[in-house]
Amino acid sequence: MRHLLSTRDLSPQEAVQLLDTAEEMAAVSTREVKKLPVLRGRTVVNLFFEDSTRTRISFEAAAKRLSADVINFAAKGSSVSKGESLKDTAQTLEAMGADAVVLRHWASGAPDRLASSGWIDAPVINAGDGTHEHPTQALLDAFTMRRHWSRVAGRESIGSDLAGMRVVIVGDVLHSRVVRSNLWLLTALGATVTLVAPPTLLPVGVSQWPCEISYDLDAVLASEPDAVMMLRVQRERMEAAFFPSANEYSRRWGFTDARLARLDAAVGSDAIIMHPGPMNRGLEISSAAADSPRSTVLAQVQNGVAVRMAVLYHLLSGDRSSNPVEQQEVGQ
Repeated sequence: MRHLLSTRDLSPQEAVQLLDTAEEMAAVSTREVKKLPVLRGRTVVNLFFEDSTRTRISFEAAAKRLSADVINFAAKGSSVSKGESLKDTAQTLEAMGADAVVLRHWASGAPDRLASSGWIDAPVINAGDGTHEHPTQALLDAFTMRRHWSRVAGRESIGSDLAGMRVVIVGDVLHSRVVRSNLWLLTALGATVTLVAPPTLLPVGVSQWPCEISYDLDAVLASEPDAVMMLRVQRERMEAAFFPSANEYSRRWGFTDARLARLDAAVGSDAIIMHPGPMNRGLEISSAAADSPRSTVLAQVQNGVAVRMAVLYHLLSGDRSSNPVEQQEVGQ
């Protein structure tokens, strides 16, 4: 794995290896000393052309826990505002010693362009590009689901895949890079995926995707899925009216208090409620659902650090076959 640009580029074996490494990283995060020396002397640049809180801070925490140095670059207030190109910005940062570039960009395909252009030699990690993909979000979601799926199955150890798990993803599919990355990864790991959305928020060609499509959230919830992921309504990307009103959207496609009550009343239901954040409380998800014991919202944030540690380790470590925790003992 030279870069991480799309979950479609990951084989099931590579995805499982990343998730297994993330388990090791998560274990380190419970220790008194939460750092590993495996990337000491390396520099990771967070190159963000769009606003971000969770993803940028998560990558920064991940790099620092691996003992790497971190440079945070935001387009606002930089030479980008003066017209500097992505090429010139990236080459400037590499000249300053960047060993890896974590790129978030408003244009779909920007990370792939940077990785394939020959402009820089450093590995490129896609931290979200337009409405295209967000692979580390999908990995942390799969990590969260895999832990839940193993608990439901009563396994003593974490299973390798998600075979048999039924996942429902609800909401603004049209503008979501999260749903695309999740769909390719979850199906590769053996899960079945159902997308639920108003027709106006489904992209052209969605019928060719490896999933089922529904417009009726209540009917899908009645089938007792194992995980329900609510997508943020991305109003900043909407230039037209995609649904009549916020109240209408919440009534038909939001995870309301009433839907939470029905899920809680279902006998034997272990379904978790997920959201990639940030949440529009009261629109796609109610506060009761977001804060319920079924919610994994905060667990997803916590798991994101471990997953991004695993990605950085596999891209930058000289020895990808060994256990990073064992390397810590050697480094000490």
